[in-house]
Amino acid sequence: MRTGDLPEEFWDEFDEDPHPDDDTVPVWFPGEALPPDARALGLTHHVPDGALLDFAGRLDGTKRLHRVTAWVLLLVFGFPVLLAVLRVLHAAADRL
Repeated sequence: MRTGDLPEEFWDEFDEDPHPDDDTVPVWFPGEALPPDARALGLTHHVPDGALLDFAGRLDGTKRLHRVTAWVLLLVFGFPVLLAVLRVLHAAADRL
């Protein structure tokens, strides 16, 4: 007989999982922070794009280290785009 099947007065107050019939997936399982749109596209945490989305989706804005990590990710992915735009603008300016 499981703890969840017992009347409340017989529950073990030190039992770590008093309701073992809960079928929800633990939050620490990979792929749980993927947005529904990414899942609809077929992305999982097994592919690089899905893993990055899963990682970024787990960042918590209330934690300082997570905010710093988000800014570093923004710089890492934004800097090459900025350089490419500057290169296109420089090439366009040379043609004039």
